[in-house]
Amino acid sequence: MTSIYILAIFLCFRLTNGIIYVDPGNPYGFPTIQSAIDSVPSNNNQWFEISIVQGVFNEKVTIPSDKPFIHLKGDGMGRTMVVWDDSDSIATSSTVSFLADNTVVSGMTFVNSHNYPPKNHTDSWVWAVAARISGDKLAFYKCSFLGFQDTLYDDSGRHYFNDCTIEGAVDFIFGDGQSIYEQCRILINGGNIGCITAQGRVDESSPTGFVFNKCRVTRISGGGKTFLGRAWKAYSRVIYYKSTISNIIVPEGWDDWQKDVNQLTYVEHECRGSGYDMSKRVEWVKKLSPQELLAFTNISYIDNEGWIRELPISVLDP
Repeated sequence: MTSIYILAIFLCFRLTNGIIYVDPGNPYGFPTIQSAIDSVPSNNNQWFEISIVQGVFNEKVTIPSDKPFIHLKGDGMGRTMVVWDDSDSIATSSTVSFLADNTVVSGMTFVNSHNYPPKNHTDSWVWAVAARISGDKLAFYKCSFLGFQDTLYDDSGRHYFNDCTIEGAVDFIFGDGQSIYEQCRILINGGNIGCITAQGRVDESSPTGFVFNKCRVTRISGGGKTFLGRAWKAYSRVIYYKSTISNIIVPEGWDDWQKDVNQLTYVEHECRGSGYDMSKRVEWVKKLSPQELLAFTNISYIDNEGWIRELPISVLDP
Protein backbone atom coordinates (compact mmCIF):
# COMPACT_ATOMS: atom_id res chain seq x y z
CA MET A 1 0.00 0.00 0.00
CA THR A 2 2.82 2.41 0.87
CA SER A 3 4.57 2.04 -2.50
CA ILE A 4 1.28 2.48 -4.36
CA TYR A 5 0.57 5.61 -2.32
CA ILE A 6 3.96 7.13 -3.11
CA LEU A 7 3.61 6.31 -6.80
CA ALA A 8 0.17 7.93 -6.88
CA ILE A 9 1.48 11.10 -5.27
CA PHE A 10 4.41 11.19 -7.71
CA LEU A 11 2.18 10.77 -10.75
CA CYS A 12 -0.17 13.44 -9.48
CA PHE A 13 2.61 16.00 -9.23
CA ARG A 14 4.05 14.97 -12.58
CA LEU A 15 0.73 15.35 -14.36
CA THR A 16 -0.22 18.67 -12.77
CA ASN A 17 2.87 20.85 -12.72
CA GLY A 18 5.96 18.71 -13.11
CA ILE A 19 7.21 19.57 -9.62
CA ILE A 20 8.12 17.09 -6.90
CA TYR A 21 7.82 18.55 -3.40
CA VAL A 22 9.99 17.75 -0.40
CA ASP A 23 8.24 18.81 2.78
CA PRO A 24 8.38 16.58 5.89
CA GLY A 25 5.45 18.46 7.38
CA ASN A 26 3.15 17.87 4.43
CA PRO A 27 1.62 14.41 3.87
CA TYR A 28 1.51 15.13 0.15
CA GLY A 29 5.23 15.84 -0.08
CA PHE A 30 8.23 13.55 0.18
CA PRO A 31 9.79 13.43 3.65
CA THR A 32 13.41 13.41 2.44
CA ILE A 33 15.39 14.73 -0.50
CA GLN A 34 16.69 11.25 -1.31
CA SER A 35 13.20 9.76 -1.50
CA ALA A 36 12.22 12.48 -3.98
CA ILE A 37 15.28 11.78 -6.11
CA ASP A 38 14.52 8.06 -6.02
CA SER A 39 11.07 8.76 -7.47
CA VAL A 40 12.51 10.20 -10.69
CA PRO A 41 12.51 7.58 -13.48
CA SER A 42 15.91 6.19 -14.44
CA ASN A 43 17.41 7.54 -17.66
CA ASN A 44 14.88 10.35 -17.74
CA ASN A 45 15.36 12.92 -20.53
CA GLN A 46 12.93 15.58 -19.27
CA TRP A 47 13.59 18.07 -16.50
CA PHE A 48 12.17 17.35 -13.06
CA GLU A 49 12.08 20.11 -10.46
CA ILE A 50 12.46 18.93 -6.87
CA SER A 51 11.26 21.82 -4.71
CA ILE A 52 12.57 21.65 -1.14
CA VAL A 53 11.15 23.65 1.74
CA GLN A 54 13.16 25.64 4.23
CA GLY A 55 14.78 23.52 6.92
CA VAL A 56 17.76 21.38 7.86
CA PHE A 57 17.79 17.95 6.22
CA ASN A 58 20.08 15.59 8.12
CA GLU A 59 20.67 13.03 5.40
CA LYS A 60 23.27 11.79 2.98
CA VAL A 61 22.09 12.44 -0.58
CA THR A 62 23.12 11.00 -3.94
CA ILE A 63 21.88 11.82 -7.43
CA PRO A 64 23.00 8.63 -9.20
CA SER A 65 24.36 8.62 -12.73
CA ASP A 66 21.09 7.27 -14.18
CA LYS A 67 19.03 10.25 -12.88
CA PRO A 68 19.88 13.22 -15.14
CA PHE A 69 17.79 16.35 -15.73
CA ILE A 70 17.05 17.12 -12.10
CA HIS A 71 16.71 20.65 -10.72
CA LEU A 72 17.16 20.73 -6.95
CA LYS A 73 15.47 23.96 -5.91
CA GLY A 74 15.87 25.05 -2.31
CA ASP A 75 14.23 27.90 -0.44
CA GLY A 76 17.45 29.90 -0.36
CA MET A 77 21.09 29.69 0.62
CA GLY A 78 21.25 29.11 4.38
CA ARG A 79 17.53 28.33 4.49
CA THR A 80 17.45 24.90 2.86
CA MET A 81 20.41 22.97 4.27
CA VAL A 82 21.66 19.42 3.83
CA VAL A 83 23.92 18.37 6.71
CA TRP A 84 25.82 15.15 7.36
CA ASP A 85 28.82 14.03 9.43
CA ASP A 86 31.31 11.81 7.60
CA SER A 87 35.08 11.80 7.10
CA ASP A 88 38.31 10.13 5.94
CA SER A 89 37.41 9.16 2.35
CA ILE A 90 37.12 11.83 -0.34
CA ALA A 91 35.17 9.37 -2.47
CA THR A 92 32.55 8.41 0.10
CA SER A 93 32.43 11.09 2.82
CA SER A 94 30.48 13.68 0.83
CA THR A 95 27.20 14.94 2.25
CA VAL A 96 25.81 15.20 -1.28
CA SER A 97 27.11 13.36 -4.37
CA PHE A 98 26.18 14.64 -7.82
CA LEU A 99 26.96 11.75 -10.16
CA ALA A 100 24.46 12.45 -12.96
CA ASP A 101 24.90 14.71 -15.97
CA ASN A 102 22.58 17.65 -16.67
CA THR A 103 21.83 18.83 -13.15
CA VAL A 104 21.09 22.29 -11.81
CA VAL A 105 20.94 23.32 -8.14
CA SER A 106 19.71 26.62 -6.72
CA GLY A 107 19.17 28.11 -3.28
CA MET A 108 20.75 25.38 -1.17
CA THR A 109 23.50 24.90 1.41
CA PHE A 110 25.59 21.73 1.80
CA VAL A 111 27.53 21.06 5.00
CA ASN A 112 29.85 18.34 6.21
CA SER A 113 29.50 18.81 9.95
CA HIS A 114 32.38 16.47 10.84
CA ASN A 115 34.75 19.43 11.05
CA TYR A 116 32.43 22.39 10.56
CA PRO A 117 32.31 24.86 12.11
CA PRO A 118 36.00 24.29 12.91
CA LYS A 119 35.89 26.04 16.30
CA ASN A 120 33.57 23.28 17.54
CA HIS A 121 35.83 20.40 16.50
CA THR A 122 39.27 19.23 17.60
CA ASP A 123 39.42 16.69 14.74
CA SER A 124 39.36 19.26 11.95
CA TRP A 125 42.32 18.08 9.89
CA VAL A 126 40.68 15.22 8.04
CA TRP A 127 38.97 14.79 4.67
CA ALA A 128 35.32 15.70 5.06
CA VAL A 129 33.61 16.55 1.78
CA ALA A 130 30.42 18.61 1.68
CA ALA A 131 29.71 17.99 -2.02
CA ARG A 132 31.18 15.73 -4.67
CA ILE A 133 30.47 16.83 -8.26
CA SER A 134 31.25 14.13 -10.80
CA GLY A 135 28.68 14.63 -13.56
CA ASP A 136 28.98 16.69 -16.75
CA LYS A 137 26.99 19.89 -17.44
CA LEU A 138 26.16 20.88 -13.86
CA ALA A 139 25.30 24.39 -12.69
CA PHE A 140 25.01 25.81 -9.16
CA TYR A 141 23.29 29.14 -8.53
CA LYS A 142 23.17 30.88 -5.15
CA CYS A 143 24.40 27.81 -3.26
CA SER A 144 26.90 27.44 -0.42
CA PHE A 145 29.34 24.68 0.43
CA LEU A 146 30.61 24.70 4.02
CA GLY A 147 33.44 22.66 5.48
CA PHE A 148 37.03 22.79 6.61
CA GLN A 149 39.22 20.35 4.68
CA ASP A 150 38.25 19.26 1.14
CA THR A 151 34.88 21.02 1.23
CA LEU A 152 34.07 20.94 -2.48
CA TYR A 153 35.23 17.95 -4.53
CA ASP A 154 35.02 19.36 -8.05
CA ASP A 155 35.80 15.90 -9.35
CA SER A 156 35.16 15.68 -13.10
CA GLY A 157 33.03 17.17 -15.84
CA ARG A 158 32.08 20.71 -16.85
CA HIS A 159 30.60 22.87 -14.09
CA TYR A 160 29.40 26.43 -13.60
CA PHE A 161 29.06 28.17 -10.23
CA ASN A 162 27.40 31.58 -10.00
CA ASP A 163 26.90 33.69 -6.86
CA CYS A 164 27.95 30.79 -4.62
CA THR A 165 29.88 30.66 -1.35
CA ILE A 166 32.60 28.08 -0.72
CA GLU A 167 34.12 27.99 2.75
CA GLY A 168 37.05 26.02 4.12
CA ALA A 169 40.73 26.03 5.03
CA VAL A 170 42.67 23.16 3.45
CA ASP A 171 42.45 22.25 -0.25
CA PHE A 172 38.79 23.12 0.03
CA ILE A 173 38.18 23.38 -3.71
CA PHE A 174 39.85 20.36 -5.27
CA GLY A 175 39.54 17.80 -8.05
CA ASP A 176 39.90 17.62 -11.81
CA GLY A 177 36.78 19.45 -12.95
CA GLN A 178 36.59 21.90 -15.83
CA SER A 179 34.86 24.72 -14.01
CA ILE A 180 34.09 28.43 -13.95
CA TYR A 181 33.36 30.10 -10.61
CA GLU A 182 31.75 33.45 -11.35
CA GLN A 183 31.09 36.17 -8.77
CA CYS A 184 31.52 33.66 -5.95
CA ARG A 185 32.72 34.21 -2.40
CA ILE A 186 35.75 32.16 -1.34
CA LEU A 187 35.98 32.20 2.46
CA ILE A 188 38.93 30.95 4.53
CA ASN A 189 38.06 29.78 8.04
CA GLY A 190 41.31 28.17 9.23
CA GLY A 191 43.65 29.75 11.75
CA ASN A 192 46.86 28.31 10.28
CA ILE A 193 48.32 28.50 6.78
CA GLY A 194 45.94 26.72 4.43
CA CYS A 195 45.28 26.39 0.73
CA ILE A 196 42.25 27.28 -1.38
CA THR A 197 42.66 24.99 -4.39
CA ALA A 198 44.22 21.63 -5.18
CA GLN A 199 43.45 21.18 -8.85
CA GLY A 200 44.12 17.71 -10.26
CA ARG A 201 44.85 18.02 -13.99
CA VAL A 202 46.95 14.98 -14.91
CA ASP A 203 47.71 15.42 -18.60
CA GLU A 204 48.96 18.26 -20.79
CA SER A 205 46.17 17.66 -23.30
CA SER A 206 43.41 17.74 -20.67
CA PRO A 207 41.03 20.75 -20.87
CA THR A 208 40.37 20.80 -17.13
CA GLY A 209 41.06 23.64 -14.73
CA PHE A 210 39.47 26.04 -12.24
CA VAL A 211 38.68 29.61 -13.34
CA PHE A 212 37.69 32.20 -10.72
CA ASN A 213 36.07 35.08 -12.59
CA LYS A 214 35.19 38.23 -10.63
CA CYS A 215 35.23 36.35 -7.33
CA ARG A 216 36.00 37.65 -3.84
CA VAL A 217 38.63 35.89 -1.73
CA THR A 218 38.58 36.75 1.95
CA ARG A 219 38.46 35.20 5.40
CA ILE A 220 35.90 34.97 8.13
CA SER A 221 36.69 35.95 11.71
CA GLY A 222 39.70 34.01 12.98
CA GLY A 223 40.82 32.80 9.57
CA GLY A 224 44.54 32.66 8.80
CA LYS A 225 46.82 33.00 5.77
CA THR A 226 46.47 30.80 2.72
CA PHE A 227 47.94 29.78 -0.62
CA LEU A 228 45.86 30.44 -3.70
CA GLY A 229 46.55 26.90 -4.80
CA ARG A 230 48.90 23.95 -4.77
CA ALA A 231 49.61 21.30 -7.35
CA TRP A 232 47.73 18.16 -6.42
CA LYS A 233 48.59 16.66 -9.81
CA ALA A 234 51.35 17.25 -12.34
CA TYR A 235 49.51 19.65 -14.71
CA SER A 236 47.44 21.55 -12.17
CA ARG A 237 45.71 24.66 -13.62
CA VAL A 238 44.02 27.54 -11.75
CA ILE A 239 43.24 31.07 -12.98
CA TYR A 240 42.08 34.05 -10.91
CA TYR A 241 40.67 36.71 -13.23
CA LYS A 242 39.44 40.17 -12.24
CA SER A 243 38.92 38.92 -8.70
CA THR A 244 39.29 40.74 -5.39
CA ILE A 245 41.89 39.17 -3.13
CA SER A 246 42.21 40.35 0.46
CA ASN A 247 45.42 40.39 2.47
CA ILE A 248 45.29 36.74 3.51
CA ILE A 249 47.53 35.29 0.81
CA VAL A 250 51.06 34.19 1.66
CA PRO A 251 53.47 36.36 -0.38
CA GLU A 252 54.61 33.55 -2.70
CA GLY A 253 50.99 32.79 -3.53
CA TRP A 254 51.35 29.24 -4.88
CA ASP A 255 52.86 25.90 -3.87
CA ASP A 256 54.30 23.53 -6.49
CA TRP A 257 53.95 20.58 -4.07
CA GLN A 258 57.21 19.19 -5.53
CA LYS A 259 55.88 19.08 -9.07
CA ASP A 260 57.61 20.30 -12.24
CA VAL A 261 56.75 24.01 -12.26
CA ASN A 262 57.02 24.15 -16.06
CA GLN A 263 53.93 21.95 -16.27
CA LEU A 264 51.80 24.06 -13.93
CA THR A 265 49.45 26.84 -15.06
CA TYR A 266 48.78 29.29 -12.25
CA VAL A 267 47.58 32.73 -13.27
CA GLU A 268 46.47 35.98 -11.61
CA HIS A 269 45.26 38.59 -14.08
CA GLU A 270 43.73 42.03 -13.48
CA CYS A 271 42.89 41.20 -9.89
CA ARG A 272 42.74 43.76 -7.11
CA GLY A 273 42.81 44.02 -3.33
CA SER A 274 45.51 44.07 -0.69
CA GLY A 275 46.38 40.43 -1.35
CA TYR A 276 47.06 40.98 -5.04
CA ASP A 277 50.77 41.70 -4.68
CA MET A 278 52.75 40.05 -7.45
CA SER A 279 56.13 41.40 -6.29
CA LYS A 280 56.87 38.36 -4.11
CA ARG A 281 55.01 35.69 -6.03
CA VAL A 282 56.82 32.55 -7.14
CA GLU A 283 58.65 33.24 -10.39
CA TRP A 284 56.87 30.49 -12.26
CA VAL A 285 53.42 32.12 -12.17
CA LYS A 286 52.21 32.18 -15.78
CA LYS A 287 51.26 35.18 -17.90
CA LEU A 288 48.73 34.48 -20.62
CA SER A 289 48.01 36.45 -23.76
CA PRO A 290 44.59 38.17 -24.13
CA GLN A 291 43.54 35.41 -26.53
CA GLU A 292 44.60 32.68 -24.09
CA LEU A 293 42.78 34.38 -21.23
CA LEU A 294 39.61 34.70 -23.28
CA ALA A 295 39.69 30.98 -24.02
CA PHE A 296 39.44 30.30 -20.27
CA THR A 297 37.27 33.16 -19.01
CA ASN A 298 34.59 33.03 -21.69
CA ILE A 299 31.66 30.73 -20.96
CA SER A 300 32.65 28.73 -24.04
CA TYR A 301 35.46 27.24 -21.94
CA ILE A 302 32.85 24.98 -20.37
CA ASP A 303 30.00 25.41 -22.83
CA ASN A 304 30.41 25.57 -26.58
CA GLU A 305 27.07 23.79 -27.09
CA GLY A 306 24.64 26.14 -25.33
CA TRP A 307 23.72 23.75 -22.51
CA ILE A 308 23.76 26.46 -19.83
CA ARG A 309 21.15 28.54 -21.63
CA GLU A 310 18.95 25.45 -21.97
CA LEU A 311 18.74 24.96 -18.19
CA PRO A 312 15.27 25.36 -16.63
CA ILE A 313 16.43 28.50 -14.78
CA SER A 314 18.75 31.33 -15.77
CA VAL A 315 22.07 31.00 -13.96
CA LEU A 316 24.13 33.37 -16.11
CA ASP A 317 24.82 36.95 -15.14
CA PRO A 318 23.00 39.48 -17.34
